[in-house]
Amino acid sequence: MYKRVLLKLSGEALGIKSSDNIIDVESLNSICEKIKILHDDGLEVAIVIGAGNIWRGKVAEKIGIERVPADYMGMLGTVINAVAMSSALKKMGVPSVVYSAIPEIKEVTIAYDADKVKEDLSQGKICFLAGGTGKPFFTTDTAATLRAIETNCDAILMAKNGVKGVYDKDPTIHKDAVFYPEITYKEMRDMNIQIMDQSAIELIEKTNIEILVFSMQNIENFQLAAEGKNVGTICKKER
Repeated sequence: MYKRVLLKLSGEALGIKSSDNIIDVESLNSICEKIKILHDDGLEVAIVIGAGNIWRGKVAEKIGIERVPADYMGMLGTVINAVAMSSALKKMGVPSVVYSAIPEIKEVTIAYDADKVKEDLSQGKICFLAGGTGKPFFTTDTAATLRAIETNCDAILMAKNGVKGVYDKDPTIHKDAVFYPEITYKEMRDMNIQIMDQSAIELIEKTNIEILVFSMQNIENFQLAAEGKNVGTICKKER
C-alpha cells in the first residue's frame, strides 16, 4: 500500500449535466466519502481538482477572453472546488486545508509551500493543492504532476469519469479502442496518448512515481488503487 498519494480529480466530477448548479451536493458528498475512506485507512492524501464544472477554455474563446486571464479564471475555479470539498470533508470529521498557488486568497486558502504541505500530510490532514501552478499556460495535469514530485508522493491516483483506464484512442468514440492494463510513460509519449499532457509526462517519466488511472464510478476503486492494485491502468517509468 502506498503511504502518500496525490488524487487527481476532474471538476466535472462535482457537477451533473441535468443541473445548472456548478456543484452537485450528492456528487460532492459521494466523492468526499471516498476520500474519507482513504484517510481513515491511514493514507496521506493530497488533492488536485480541475475546474471543468465552472470554467472551460472553449467558453473563453467564444467570449473572446485572452488566454492569460482565461487561465487565471480557471485557476480560481479550482480554488472554489477545493474550498467546497474541504468544507464537506470537515463536516465528515476529516481535517483538511486548502493551499493555493495564488497566495492572495488569504481568507480561505494558505499560500502553497511544499514543506508545509508535507508536514500537514504527515499529521493526517487532507491537503488540497489549488490554483494550478500559479502561472498561465499550464494545465491541472502538469500542476498535479509537479505537486506530486514536490511533496514526495508515491503515486498519482487519477480518477476518471466514464472510462476505466488508458486506451490508444477515445473509447467513447471508437468501439475498437485498445485498453492498456499497464503502460510506460515512454509508450504514452511515443503514441501521443491523451490521458494527460505531454509536458506532464515529461516531468514524471524519470521518477519512480506511478500513475493509476481508474474509473471513479465504483467506490471500491479508490481504496484498491491506493493499495497499488490494478483496477484500471498502471503507468510507470520504463525499466
